[in-house]
Amino acid sequence: MEDQKQVTIYSTPTCHFCHAAKDFFTENHIQFTDYNVASDLTKRQEMIQKSGQMGVPVIDVGGELVIGFDEDRLRELLHVVA
Repeated sequence: MEDQKQVTIYSTPTCHFCHAAKDFFTENHIQFTDYNVASDLTKRQEMIQKSGQMGVPVIDVGGELVIGFDEDRLRELLHVVA
């Protein structure tokens, strides 16, 4: 079994797609780090520099960026079977 890729999500508390992504990770036993970019200005700037995006979620899976909650792409990157 391969080690899980490091997963980081840049999110806000009111973002529906952020909640959906975090629920997806939890349901599939994916460990992740969550940064609230509504209150953490340093992480907000990091997210913008990485992605060029101000919208959330921005998800970093082992260095691969996923903009928005793209479940199919996340399944592919994390080897999660539907």
